[in-house]
Amino acid sequence: MAKSAKMIKKQPATPSSFSDVVRLAIPNKGRIAAPIMDLVEKSGLHLAENGERRLIARTLDPHVEILFARPVDIPEYVATGAADLGITGHDMVVEREADVEELLDLQFGKAKLVLAVHEDSEITSVKQLAGLKVATEFPVITRNYFKKHKVNVEVVIVGGACEATPHLGIADAIIDLSSSGTTLKTNRLRVIDEVLVTSTHLIGNRASLVAKKGKIDEIHLALESVIRARGQCYLMMNVKRASLDTVKRVLPGLSGPTVMDVASSEDLVAVHAVVNEERVYTLINSLRRAGAKDILVMAIQRMIR
Repeated sequence: MAKSAKMIKKQPATPSSFSDVVRLAIPNKGRIAAPIMDLVEKSGLHLAENGERRLIARTLDPHVEILFARPVDIPEYVATGAADLGITGHDMVVEREADVEELLDLQFGKAKLVLAVHEDSEITSVKQLAGLKVATEFPVITRNYFKKHKVNVEVVIVGGACEATPHLGIADAIIDLSSSGTTLKTNRLRVIDEVLVTSTHLIGNRASLVAKKGKIDEIHLALESVIRARGQCYLMMNVKRASLDTVKRVLPGLSGPTVMDVASSEDLVAVHAVVNEERVYTLINSLRRAGAKDILVMAIQRMIR
């Protein structure tokens, strides 16, 4: 006898229900899409489809695939197990109230979610917005913010161009993302309060972090190593042993320079160090004056501690 439809209860999907493949969700568009794709490529997770972008793309690692999705949907995909990992803004995670683990701050896409009014407005505090309209693309964060401040407002949900709403009479204030403040100034808006600080994060499904720990740890380390290498470069040079102490005093480094003997009749040593690339321009001349020669400067793609 066939079971009644009422007797069949659909269970939520869990990551381990499908395979040992780790699915990483990343944005298909938006301001952080290109930097994230660059990060993924530099980490070694190269797409296997010769650059052709599909909804789900294989990588050169047969145990990792990429899901391209809207940034706002990624927290939900990860929370429900449709993806094991995701890369999206912290603001998206908070807005969707997603039950995920934030694993790594990728340190780009930094911005602030701010409360702002027209520069000619007499409003200077949150309390003065009681009974007024606030436009936003982040209704959950906005309602929670005003609930915290015990202020009742009417939330107007907009899909874009939030900064124009005070000029159009649609809202008395906005809660919107600001990275540099330029857009706010251009639209003659004045910040009243900072609601949330955000940046791009690697997030994980809680069940996947247990079921697929080995591969997820591998992906986490690969991404983290690219982040650590940013802004760093590798210096190599030859130094006469008599000048080594002088060079070491000039040369900064993460853990001090590495010094190795050189097979040379000049009694040379090879000195290697990782330094901040912003210092290289002035550092080179200082090193030469200290006695270094044959100086090489190399980019670092990944750095693992």
